[in-house]
Amino acid sequence: MVVAYAIILLVVGTIIFHFWSPWYFTEIAADWGAIDTTVDITFLITGLVFIAVNFFMAYCIYKYRYSPDKRADYEPESHKLETWLTIFTTVGVAALLIPGLFVWGDFVEPPEDASEVEVVGQQWYWTFRHPGEDAVFGNVDIRHIDVNNPFGMDPEDPAGRDDVLVDSNVLHIPVDQPVKFLLRSKDVLHDFAIPQFRVKMDLVPGMITYMWADPIREGTYEILCEELCGVAHFAMRGRVVVEDQESYETWLDGYPTFQEVLDRPEPNLIAGQGAYAVCSACHGADGQGLQALNAPDINGLDAWYVERQVRYFKEGVRGAHEDDVYGRTMAPMMAMLANDQAIRDVAAYVASLPAVYSESTVTGDTARGAEIYTTCSACHGDDGQGIWSQGAPSLVDTSDWYLVTQLHNYQNRVRGYHEADMFGEQMQLMSDILRDEEDFNDVVAYINTLKEAN
Repeated sequence: MVVAYAIILLVVGTIIFHFWSPWYFTEIAADWGAIDTTVDITFLITGLVFIAVNFFMAYCIYKYRYSPDKRADYEPESHKLETWLTIFTTVGVAALLIPGLFVWGDFVEPPEDASEVEVVGQQWYWTFRHPGEDAVFGNVDIRHIDVNNPFGMDPEDPAGRDDVLVDSNVLHIPVDQPVKFLLRSKDVLHDFAIPQFRVKMDLVPGMITYMWADPIREGTYEILCEELCGVAHFAMRGRVVVEDQESYETWLDGYPTFQEVLDRPEPNLIAGQGAYAVCSACHGADGQGLQALNAPDINGLDAWYVERQVRYFKEGVRGAHEDDVYGRTMAPMMAMLANDQAIRDVAAYVASLPAVYSESTVTGDTARGAEIYTTCSACHGDDGQGIWSQGAPSLVDTSDWYLVTQLHNYQNRVRGYHEADMFGEQMQLMSDILRDEEDFNDVVAYINTLKEAN
């Protein structure tokens, strides 16, 4: 009896929770209401089956409960029962499948007037490519991928010269215009999902998959990877901004075409050295840094990373938080760099400075630090030298006290708060594994041992 009542209460509680639950679909922002309808039909059918099966089980427990006056009735077969079970099961399965087949039929047939955008996934961030004025994507090949060509564009294909390269995890698309997403992975399985659009699709290495949506509401929506792709899978996030056509075109004009990337002149080290004269007041003539001024050593850092950080300071992506006391001093210093060429020049000069490891100032339990660093190594490498394709800089070429400071800044959301800092946002999430000051010191102390090994 108690079990029967417990089952009934469980069913009633589940029904109440379903209708009063705070966890349900996000508000839809694309013309895919048919997907919601299909899910509602699934909930209805499975819910009725759930209620019927559990109530029947409770009834059987009650009716056939033990009694010394009752005897079991053996009936190994019942054609009538089997017939009705087959009919009900067939109808139920058909009702579950048929709506989804209609939706899938629409999902795999994008409208002819849909614009196209390529979504490129890799561990652990998103980038995007637009086809340019000719509306034709240029060829790509993994053999062309390097630090200067992360999209793998084929320089011999003229169709790709006007392709717009969006090296950011924020995608903009115009409202009320269908868009077809062409999905490409550079490494492992990923899954491109926009919950508010009700669409998702796997990215499979070696092939191009696709999906489409028709955004109907302006706003900013989250992009998720919903395929386990590695240790930082949970941090592989992005955003899609739906806006009016004029705003979309203005945003797109802010990114270079592949031709513009090819036409960039080589960095001028002499000009970079001249610009670095201001930086040397804190970072030293040889980039060795000065802790008293909270200026880390920067010699040995790669040009791509220096360039990215300079841009972040210049554009307010970094160093604008009110609690980032030392970072805020960098913004006016970067104002002297008038254009992109000046930024590339000084970044190249900094990268040309001979790498000299700074003296260790942080101590801790290196054995525990090695365990913690296992997570860090997924991006920064086993030797701490950084991996450009992951957007992860060298750690061994940076002052240890500065590493501790920045880890605190990430954990306190002082750094990585800006929506354009996709790598900083990831670091915020990853830094949460550090529980106390000992963890900070232990992992940095272990990184110091990597300097000694190198």
